[in-house]
Amino acid sequence: MKLLIVGGAGYIGSHMVQQLNRQGHEIIVLDNLSTGFRELARYGELVVGDLADTALLEDLFALHRFEGVMHFAACSLVGESVNKPGKYYRNNVANTLNLLDVMVRHNVNHFIFSSTAATFGEPEYVPIDEAHSQQPINPYGASKLMIERILQDYASAHGLNSVCLRYFNACGADPEGEIGECHDPETHLIPLILQAASGRRKSITVFGRDYATEDGTCIRDYIHIEDLCSAHALALQALVNGDQSGALGFNLGNGLGYSVQQVIDAVQRVVAEDGYSLKVEEGERRAGDPARLVADATLAKRELGWQPQYADLPTIIRHAWAWEKKLARIG
Repeated sequence: MKLLIVGGAGYIGSHMVQQLNRQGHEIIVLDNLSTGFRELARYGELVVGDLADTALLEDLFALHRFEGVMHFAACSLVGESVNKPGKYYRNNVANTLNLLDVMVRHNVNHFIFSSTAATFGEPEYVPIDEAHSQQPINPYGASKLMIERILQDYASAHGLNSVCLRYFNACGADPEGEIGECHDPETHLIPLILQAASGRRKSITVFGRDYATEDGTCIRDYIHIEDLCSAHALALQALVNGDQSGALGFNLGNGLGYSVQQVIDAVQRVVAEDGYSLKVEEGERRAGDPARLVADATLAKRELGWQPQYADLPTIIRHAWAWEKKLARIG
């Protein structure tokens, strides 16, 4: 298929483009490179541009007969969204509307949307399934939920079939080590710990040890980037085959919760194999950090035939460590 991948130069998008390329699809990447990297978009044809540029979108859709669109481009820092809500509603909502309207005008009816567990807000129970109420507690989560609801209306009004995939903590890297996670600034736990081990960061800080968990640190569900991408590919194929229609949402995770301390311990064991170690510091709780966030992905497994291949934490860390060593030019 010929596919448009919006945000295909970012962490998740670039792994998606790589996977689709290996499956034989023709990929056009649209990315403004505000947080993405040109070198990560090597598996598709890169068009540098922004979703705010409706004329560019019209030209792209007129030039290419896309069979589907995947949308990964978004502002995604929770803290920033609280301080700069306008930025998040303009980029995540208004710009996505530009894309959807151009899709409707060009009769492209298959859309995969990168959503988030942040749409659920404070968990009422765990693991979190699709029946859980969606009450986001920050503009980032609210902006993603707005698009989920807009997609329901576009399905009814325009026949635009979509799947929203809500993931929990994306992590890991390409198992072959060609691409991996690059954020500036980095905010994700596993790469932060690995940077502390490689020497690119002086230490890793544990924010709070008084949560209602077994060891007092927050518990999260970590899902390998390759498994995340395979779910997107399966969702798109289901739409194209007519197996799914309307506006659907699926949660993606391994259903395995690991605490911050457990992740640190697992990283310590992996990097020790190469003779490395890291320094751990203590910090205060951060506002808005739930004690537990764990996904129930039963629906995705049943409806999409999805099955994670890299669910164990040491494998996730080893793939991410191989990438970090490349970035740090060690090992």
